[in-house]
Amino acid sequence: MRKKDIFKLLTFGIFLFLAMSVIAQDNYFRKWPKGSSPEEIGLLVAGRFIQSPHPNWGNSGPANEITYPETCAWYGALLFAKQTKNDMLLKALQGRYEVAMSTEKMLIPKADHVDHTVFGSIPLELYMQTDSARYLQQGIAYADQQWVLPENPKANQLEWHNKGYSWQTRLWIDDMFMISAIQAQAYRATGDTSYINRAAREMTLYLARLQRENGLFFHADDVPFFWGRGNGWYAAGMAELLRSLPADNANREEILTGYQKMMTTLLDYQDASGMWKQLLDDPNSWNESSGTAMFCYAMTLGVKNGWLEEKKFGPVVRRAWLALVDKIDERGDISAVCEGTNKKNDRQYYMDRRQLTGDLHGQAPLLWTAFALMQ
Repeated sequence: MRKKDIFKLLTFGIFLFLAMSVIAQDNYFRKWPKGSSPEEIGLLVAGRFIQSPHPNWGNSGPANEITYPETCAWYGALLFAKQTKNDMLLKALQGRYEVAMSTEKMLIPKADHVDHTVFGSIPLELYMQTDSARYLQQGIAYADQQWVLPENPKANQLEWHNKGYSWQTRLWIDDMFMISAIQAQAYRATGDTSYINRAAREMTLYLARLQRENGLFFHADDVPFFWGRGNGWYAAGMAELLRSLPADNANREEILTGYQKMMTTLLDYQDASGMWKQLLDDPNSWNESSGTAMFCYAMTLGVKNGWLEEKKFGPVVRRAWLALVDKIDERGDISAVCEGTNKKNDRQYYMDRRQLTGDLHGQAPLLWTAFALMQ
């Protein structure tokens, strides 16, 4: 065979491989039953968010602050608006922020805790979509304050700060989304790698302390349970960080290894329905929506970015997404969402948590996943 023919054959082979890869991803992520596509669900859930008042942890009565579940849903709606180029949705989300910063200013959280500091992700995203320097200034203040020691710090806060970590460190798995999101947003908005580098170093600290041999995470170092949403926060946090972490970052390989180990283990715990459990390793616990949606987001980014094998994880994502869609009502509210949960060294505590409908812990990762599936 002539060299010219061999070259043509190789070229055709490469083309065929790439074409088949695109077809496979289309089958997993694009050909959805009517009413279940990321575009349709994302618009429904984002519209529901716009219409909703500030939530109060699933309880009646007005909220006394903007909580982290609202921040996370707001962030997801902004990502979805950007992905779909929906200017009307962006303006509505921007308007909600402007109202909050004026007539509802008493509800704006201070940067005094990981759950409050993540609020800075909203103005940073608004800056990146509108180019208003005012939003940049507001968002960066949150990211900076996470590493600036407050007056009269507690002993443990001073200890973490002196080691180069955030004084807000507390070694709960939830933190790894909250810290990663605000610091990654600061990096995306400014291009200053110091933000994302310190978040990556923080991530390796939590990996070393909380990840178990099986790849899953305890809720905290003194709470030995594999809580579903808690693990979801960590999965989403790793994916959120990795999608922007520079290739030459010194901690990237360690984080990617921890992420892939976790994703592989999660394959063994997905229920036949496509969901994951409230306690991941307890088949008697209930199917929980927020953790499932967070795993769906993390795996979608993994497949899209080549961190995970498409043939292995693509069908898993698809099953999870369709299972979640089945739990969404006509208003855009998803059911079977674990209520806000503190840590407690008591298995029954996790089993007995209320199951809420429309809680933003579940609405938020639906929006993240819609955004990721459409990329």
